[in-house]
Amino acid sequence: MQPSENRDTKWKGSRDAWLDAAFELLLESGVDSVRILPLARRLNVSRTSFYWFFRDREALLYALIERWREKNTQGLVRQTDAYAEDIVEAVLNVFDCWLDSGLFDAQLEFAMRSWGLQSEEVSREIDTADEARIEALARMFERHGYESLEASVRARTIYLTQIGYISMNTRETLEVRMRRIPYYAEIFTGQAPQTRQLRRFHARHGYEPDADGREGKSLRG
Repeated sequence: MQPSENRDTKWKGSRDAWLDAAFELLLESGVDSVRILPLARRLNVSRTSFYWFFRDREALLYALIERWREKNTQGLVRQTDAYAEDIVEAVLNVFDCWLDSGLFDAQLEFAMRSWGLQSEEVSREIDTADEARIEALARMFERHGYESLEASVRARTIYLTQIGYISMNTRETLEVRMRRIPYYAEIFTGQAPQTRQLRRFHARHGYEPDADGREGKSLRG
């Protein structure tokens, strides 16, 4: 890349940078704060550079919805389709979403649901997403031998529990969450997770329990 191209990119920012900044404002102050001039100031770029990437503010807001849809809805659906030897492992795959923001961004979910309280259009998007996510979870249970109604109820129980966590902005340490995971898995599936399944789950999230299994530490950072 030539120096002039570097300068041009810095001046305009990038589409992802504008979206990241818009998400930050959405989370901090709500959708009314997501406007072009405050975003440009936050990014330290020219206001006119916004129009390299978006037609108008409405296009930016739509792009935020698209990002949420791809990140959270598709992220969750992909986890329900991940390989699992049994239903407990399948549910632990879903639990990955609650611990890895690369799979499912809880802050983005909270921001979108707050936005939905002000916008019928966004509220409808959320309803559609909820339906798709619950259906994906129910199909997961059905693939592992649960009949349709039971699969639907278990799917709703998992999903509504987690959305409750997000909507209440619940905070837990990794240690507390990990101690609770086996009990949630058993409640949601009717089957207790095996030690080897928990070990794989812990390893995916950089967690090492103490010898008694009740306490633990993060291996990250």
